[in-house]
Amino acid sequence: MWKQVLLAASAAATTEPIQIESVTLNANSAPGQSFISYSIELSSFPDFAGNKSSPNTFTDNLLTNLGHILGSKPYIRVGGNTQDYALYNASLKTQINGTYDPQRSNDYPTTIYLGPSFFESYQTLPGVKFSHGFNIAKGAVSVEGWQALVDTAPLACKALGRERFYGYEYGNEPNNFNLGGKYAPRSTSWGPKDYVREWLNGTAEIRRQMRKHCPDLEPEYLEFMAPSYDDRVESLKAVDVWNLSLDKNNDINTYSVHNYIDGATSPGVTLQHTLMNHTRTTRDVDEQVQQYRKIMATGKGKAPLIFGETNSLYFQGKPGLSNSFGAALWGLDFNLYSASAGYQRVHMHQGTNYRYQSWQPIDTEKTAKGTKAPYYGNIAAASALGNLVHRNVTVASLPLASDTEAAYAIYEGGRLRRLLAINMHGYNTTVDGAGVDPLPKPPPRSSRSYSFRIGGSGGDVGVQRLMANGSDAITGITFDGWSYNYELDNGKPVRQRNVTTGERLRVSGGVVTVQVPDSSAALLNIGH
Repeated sequence: MWKQVLLAASAAATTEPIQIESVTLNANSAPGQSFISYSIELSSFPDFAGNKSSPNTFTDNLLTNLGHILGSKPYIRVGGNTQDYALYNASLKTQINGTYDPQRSNDYPTTIYLGPSFFESYQTLPGVKFSHGFNIAKGAVSVEGWQALVDTAPLACKALGRERFYGYEYGNEPNNFNLGGKYAPRSTSWGPKDYVREWLNGTAEIRRQMRKHCPDLEPEYLEFMAPSYDDRVESLKAVDVWNLSLDKNNDINTYSVHNYIDGATSPGVTLQHTLMNHTRTTRDVDEQVQQYRKIMATGKGKAPLIFGETNSLYFQGKPGLSNSFGAALWGLDFNLYSASAGYQRVHMHQGTNYRYQSWQPIDTEKTAKGTKAPYYGNIAAASALGNLVHRNVTVASLPLASDTEAAYAIYEGGRLRRLLAINMHGYNTTVDGAGVDPLPKPPPRSSRSYSFRIGGSGGDVGVQRLMANGSDAITGITFDGWSYNYELDNGKPVRQRNVTTGERLRVSGGVVTVQVPDSSAALLNIGH
């Protein structure tokens, strides 16, 4: 279903609104329930969730904050690289036993055994729906791996049941399996036919075990998300595996793609030109949409599109970039643009000690427990979208002239309800932009005007701002004057008295104009 709506925005940061234009909104620009969601590294999941005797209330508070805004708590995908290292030990007394190999990764263990109590973590976060990730790298080619599949499928279905289920996942990023190298789980000759054979065989066994041990579950509670990789990668084209009938059993309920804007170790990566760059964001999102449309056009699938895993910079992010307020602005832009482009849900990936994480769930030698800058971008994105359960929300991207600006119109039932202006011009207040040592005399902070023609003859508009001292800030961040810091009230919202709130703007001649400081965002609430 398509419909015409009227909207307008400044062509650039200017007080002069452009002429009202007629813009076509696709019904696919209606984001799905729990649009702002998370992907958690399997090896880190016990840290984030805890267990029955010691649940992680900090994580639950942060998820509850988002649930109050969106109408439902975020979904959590449990997976990532470590799901394809995980085997099972029925006698293990701890939730997980992981061994680190610095030659392979300092960020997560690469030899992993799960114990039965690992699955307790799925019962510690009330109101959250999950996917559990199974190991295809070893599960499809080794006796021990296959036995782990057989043993853990019943534990997973009992833990998730109906109430906590949104999907299962068999394998993480198999497009990297055949790239060669010492640790590659497959040979370079392994290709689409091999992957499809392994996937169909493994998912059939998972469903067989679940039907046996969880007989009360209907087929819709035994479904998968796939293909779980960046489908632009040449080594294992998604269109090829789809044409080979990956979904021949009609058990794929979401078309899940992965995406990172760039790499933490890639040359030339900067906050301004890589993350605080609207063009980079739109390019990645649009390319994935184009691939998805090609695949759905084959008629061999009908699953809605999600980002099953995404974040700023792969290899777990880069200090000074992925943990900064600039990354929060990037996340806000990325989520809203994805909603406008047809994605039904976005899972922001994180793990213990990861640099791009939205929060650190526990204290470690490397990282203090706490709410990180990207979480505030998640809160702002949720506030822009509003309640997705009880309201018919659609999102439109409003083209601006600069890479460092973005704007969005959010509709409820076809009526304009909110406007979002994101000013991503960099503004730094710390030495070398590292977010730690303050500059003795920071430069003046510019503001830019954004004008929107919203119609009507008067009235006023409420403003909520996403603010920090600068794009390099890693602390002191608020949305609408609220802090969600762990230190204040375990992640629950606490109003900051030193931040201006309750701002109202007058609508004059059908136009509203907002001043947005560099490296900040403003959400305008219209008509309520």
